[in-house]
Amino acid sequence: MPGTVAAPRGGVLRDLYDRYETVRDALSRIDKAAGGLGLPDISTRLIEDDGASDRRGPEVQYLEIFAVSLATHHMLVAEGVEPIAIVGQSIGELWALAAAGHLPVEDAARLAVARSQALTRQSWRGKMLAVGVDGRRAESLAGLIDHPHLVLACENAPRQSVISGPEELIRHVERVADALGWPSLPLDVPHPTHTPAMAQAARDLRTTAPRVAYGSGRWRVRSPWLGRDVGDDDPVDLVAGALTARVRMLQTVRELHAAGADVFVECGEWPVVTKFVESSVPGVRCVVPLSESDPVGAVRALAEDTTAIGAFSSRPSAPPSDRILPSARVSAPEPAGPPSAVAVEAPARVSVPVPAAPAAYTEPTPAPTPVIAAAPPVPAGPVISYTPPAPATAQAPAAPVTPAAPVDAVAPPSAGLDYETVLAELRTLYGDFLGYPPDLLGEDDGLESELGVESLKQVTLLGRVSERYDLPDLRSNSSLLTAGTLRRIAEGVVQGRAEAAG
Repeated sequence: MPGTVAAPRGGVLRDLYDRYETVRDALSRIDKAAGGLGLPDISTRLIEDDGASDRRGPEVQYLEIFAVSLATHHMLVAEGVEPIAIVGQSIGELWALAAAGHLPVEDAARLAVARSQALTRQSWRGKMLAVGVDGRRAESLAGLIDHPHLVLACENAPRQSVISGPEELIRHVERVADALGWPSLPLDVPHPTHTPAMAQAARDLRTTAPRVAYGSGRWRVRSPWLGRDVGDDDPVDLVAGALTARVRMLQTVRELHAAGADVFVECGEWPVVTKFVESSVPGVRCVVPLSESDPVGAVRALAEDTTAIGAFSSRPSAPPSDRILPSARVSAPEPAGPPSAVAVEAPARVSVPVPAAPAAYTEPTPAPTPVIAAAPPVPAGPVISYTPPAPATAQAPAAPVTPAAPVDAVAPPSAGLDYETVLAELRTLYGDFLGYPPDLLGEDDGLESELGVESLKQVTLLGRVSERYDLPDLRSNSSLLTAGTLRRIAEGVVQGRAEAAG
């Protein structure tokens, strides 16, 4: 189940709402809880195909993510897909508890809102940064600055980690990562978490949140921060504890796979965390129903495939390796086994120019409760594929990577920025970088799905497009990373330049 991801599209649950009584009931219960807390209906925008997004603060966004996750789960069960376990990332553990039947839907919604309000009250000026290296090196990178609130927050995949800390220090970490040749991307989330800095919010949540009962439930819930199944843990303590704890999704995914899970289903809109799963356990099958043109058809095909091999958990004769695991938005730690050939402490020993750290960092006095920005955050972070640099010497085991093919030779942007002109320039820029003849780059070809452009290269290229056309906001457009085509990027450039000119 997803944590903090992008706000769902308008109308995304329309078909599921019409088809399944269990979906209608779940959305009605979320709406009831929202109304009791003074929030608007959550389901209205999700079942209307108007495409509008009326952002009304993080509480509404969290409950919309909850609604999408729960509706997808009910579709899976209604079509005969039985999970062997449900995994939630960060706040997604609440969605997992509700989906598994351990918590009433209304209680999960109220606890999610209480969590958001406690984080907003703390008004912490923090940031999260995805870095394209393993957890050990990311932890060493954070350790260079040696501040108690700057920590490794998430181990998502073998070469993707997230660091959380004060905004000022995160900016410095980003500069150091760049000096080391390590790819990085700031994450736009309303509430940076998974750092000891959240201790105040955790205490506040334990004091103010409504107490909720924990039931026996129907399915297992695996907690990536506890490192075990959730038992009779108090739900409020579970949610509060996660605010300061590290999320170890890679380890969770690999443990479940070792126990027999070969199919992972993401209960969100886009294949964001399933990319982490694929890089953590090569060869597994990942399904993201809501990213398909026919979500119900995709689930029915999955159910038929697994029935053919005896994959339902209700069939005792089915081998564990054939069972289904809905996991939506999973991330993970690093593989067991011998240490990598690249030294853990490489960041401290690499001979590269490293920007000077702030002379001293003082935690700022909390500001008044801010108005949360209307713009939705990007997904939990792109999958970053990264090949560690080869050791240079015994004293410098992790030399900076060689930059990709330069695109500086591309001519400056043309004065006329109509769509066809921009598209032609993008074909040249992308072709030079990727080594493709520009004519082979179709405007509607999926950069990853059809052209095989991995996420890290997409991040790098989008950054260069942003700089080329002086559109700093373009690099944070998550949809261009999750479903990017040259057409969408060209349209974004034309629109952005027109808005800047106006």
